[in-house]
Amino acid sequence: MNDGPGRLYVVGTPIGNLEDMTYRAVRILGEVDVVAAEDTRTADRLLKHFAIAGKRVVSYFEGNEAARSEELVAQMAAGASVAVISEAGMPGVSDPGARLVAAAVAAQVRVEVIPGPSAALAAVVGSGLATERFLFLGFPPRDPGPRQQLFGELRGERATLVLYESPKRVADCLADLAAAFGDDRNVVLARELTKLHEEYVRGAAGDLRDRYRDAPPRGECCLVVEGAGLGAEPVVDLDAEVRALLAKGLGPRDVAARLVVKTGKPKRQLYQLALSLQRTSD
Repeated sequence: MNDGPGRLYVVGTPIGNLEDMTYRAVRILGEVDVVAAEDTRTADRLLKHFAIAGKRVVSYFEGNEAARSEELVAQMAAGASVAVISEAGMPGVSDPGARLVAAAVAAQVRVEVIPGPSAALAAVVGSGLATERFLFLGFPPRDPGPRQQLFGELRGERATLVLYESPKRVADCLADLAAAFGDDRNVVLARELTKLHEEYVRGAAGDLRDRYRDAPPRGECCLVVEGAGLGAEPVVDLDAEVRALLAKGLGPRDVAARLVVKTGKPKRQLYQLALSLQRTSD
């Protein structure tokens, strides 16, 4: 590891309340040569708020991560110090940053993490659900099929689940959670964390699904889902399930759509199985 002057600082910044900025984070941002920011406008406001002037700020977002990482690592190898910040929270956690850290490590540039606010940690701690073991899922797939498959795969997961979601997709996400885990599984919607309208909405998956079906929540949202209890993952006789649905008159596509959540199997695999079983029964 290179202990020379070149260094990468991964700096956590507030997710809403600027009072959550640490003394160390302010000092580091004031000392580095370059600030790589997911959103330069947000970064400018942050630096201005803490009276950090004359700082070189460059954009570092999903669209330019690869090229910018190469540029920044070259600068650090030459002795520059760089701080990477996301629009809010910890870089690299559902935000740009991980690619730059990996590139710095590969180039043997020293990496230091300046811990800061994290919506996922705040949500799981404030949820009231078990915190001994939790699984962070980031943003689930936008498309229903892959999202349902993911939740189906997690039906027997005993750890508390934590995920981010757009307010526009919260209702659909809750519907898929209820379908996969049951209407009675406890879920907490944490929104606008650390901000003026911070709110934790606790209830059963089915109740929250119904609550937000026609009235999406506002602001940044995080969902915390209770883990499965013992024996929550029954053995599924896949052939028998498919045959039973075919016997009810459902076609292979409908069978696949029904079982993707229950089994966590890919929809294409279920469709092919249903098609095969349908042919053998004809």
